[in-house]
Amino acid sequence: MISILFAVLTALSNGCASVLQRRAAMRVPDSAAMRLSLFGRLLRQKVWLAGIGLVIVAAVCQAVALATGPIAVVQPIFVIELPATLLIAGYVMRVRADRALWYGVAAVTVGLALGMASADPVGGSDTVRGAAWIPALVLTGLFEAALIGCALRTRGDVRAALLGLAAACGYALMKDAMARLDDGGAAALLSSWQLYATAAAGVGALFLLQNALQAGSLVAVQPMLTLGDALISIVYGVTLFGEVLRTGWWLLPELAALALIAAGCVRLARTPLATGTLAPPPAAR
Repeated sequence: MISILFAVLTALSNGCASVLQRRAAMRVPDSAAMRLSLFGRLLRQKVWLAGIGLVIVAAVCQAVALATGPIAVVQPIFVIELPATLLIAGYVMRVRADRALWYGVAAVTVGLALGMASADPVGGSDTVRGAAWIPALVLTGLFEAALIGCALRTRGDVRAALLGLAAACGYALMKDAMARLDDGGAAALLSSWQLYATAAAGVGALFLLQNALQAGSLVAVQPMLTLGDALISIVYGVTLFGEVLRTGWWLLPELAALALIAAGCVRLARTPLATGTLAPPPAAR
């Protein structure tokens, strides 16, 4: 229950952070895209700093969730970040949520619940042998490089979606790093390479996310970020941590759950709130 609670808090914090960061990113000119000067412009905006504060809160909650529960249980819960973000965006914009939005939220939520109940992930180890990370990190790096390369050749929502997916790859090491804290305390955590790799990946993911939010609409970024994070983490949970999902006839409700989540995401993407853009705050003088 602790891991589920903190997973929900992570999703809500990230949803608020995305809305605030999107508002700030809209004020950044295209000339700053994929440049370090992007951070300089964002640092001068209070709304962005507030968003980063919520990112830190979400990171702490995510660490607690991953340290107290299986990755294949915790990560799918983060899917609710997508409907949460749109609902929060509607509140900030003072736009009433329409029936289509609620249908999308319901589909994603029911699909998530059905998927978790059907897959029922069990087993798995808390840590991963260092050598086992090598092929995973190489493949992840190649995947991210391909996404970034394609993003640089595009504009608008396509670039935003590709960079959002690339950012989703940046948090996969946290489970192993936090497990070191459980096994050996703070000393073991501080001496583990996973902690510093997680920090480096987090900085890179933050940079990619800001560029994604600057390039296109929130709805282009959020599905790729939340669903990508969940799916990639489940793959890590099964392949690296040895977590086992139900198979056999259980695949039918699992596929139905995926279809519900996908349909809900499509429904959300077609709502007036999703297709619109957040009005930027007044320009600073």
